[in-house]
Amino acid sequence: MSKTSINARLAMIQAFANFMDSGSQSATVIFYEGVQPESTDVAADSSNTLVTLTFPEPCIKEVTATYAELHPTDTATVIKSGTATWARIYNGAGEVTADLTVGTDISLVNTNLALGGTLSITSIKLRP
Repeated sequence: MSKTSINARLAMIQAFANFMDSGSQSATVIFYEGVQPESTDVAADSSNTLVTLTFPEPCIKEVTATYAELHPTDTATVIKSGTATWARIYNGAGEVTADLTVGTDISLVNTNLALGGTLSITSIKLRP
């Protein structure tokens, strides 16, 4: 098992933070129902979109030796009723940054989202 130095981890996390804020738009996280793709290279099925949340710019709140914490998102309206099973984070250029499994990588108070309801995220910490 390899171990990286604290300086190497900081460099990776800072590069990730720069990637998140790249592009002319704000970074977003979209929650989906259904089966999560095998990799971030596989397009998400847009018919499974439940809600899109937007981060402020810059989206990075804090960078530490072990994680990058994102600022809270806006509060968005759910556009389709369903059970949130996974989420995909996109940077400001619309590039996929990460896929998160609901219940494992990200927690929601209620995974059953109702049409017209609202959702926001208060804290996300991403680790390399």
